[in-house]
Amino acid sequence: MVKELMHDPIFLGQKSERATAADAIVAVDLKDTLEAHRETCVGMAANMIGQKKCIICFYDGAKLETMFNPEIIKKSEPYETEEGCLSLLGNPRKTKRYKKIKVQYQTAELKTRLKTYEGFTAQIIQHEIDHCNGVLI
Repeated sequence: MVKELMHDPIFLGQKSERATAADAIVAVDLKDTLEAHRETCVGMAANMIGQKKCIICFYDGAKLETMFNPEIIKKSEPYETEEGCLSLLGNPRKTKRYKKIKVQYQTAELKTRLKTYEGFTAQIIQHEIDHCNGVLI
């Protein structure tokens, strides 16, 4: 179900709780909401739809991916960039990102996976993991 976007910086600034299998419906709602905003958004975290759970959805090219409890375990090649966010009003903000990251996460079935991402997809994932950690750009 498409959910309304959260804009409260106090809520968004709180660290999300670990997701469990019982949070599968949150992942479905997050995916539906991201798809509804496809024209203006490439990734979302569950707190953006009012759920303080560590779940992210993002586009890896044309493919929509979902991660439960993602953590960056390795990063390299830092750079400065500017990013916008549907939850935060105003102009894009400056932030530091890494060109290459290795992420440990769980699938919706809570199977642990490791995957390396580069470029724009890596940037999207870093932005959404920041949301899970209560970090606002």
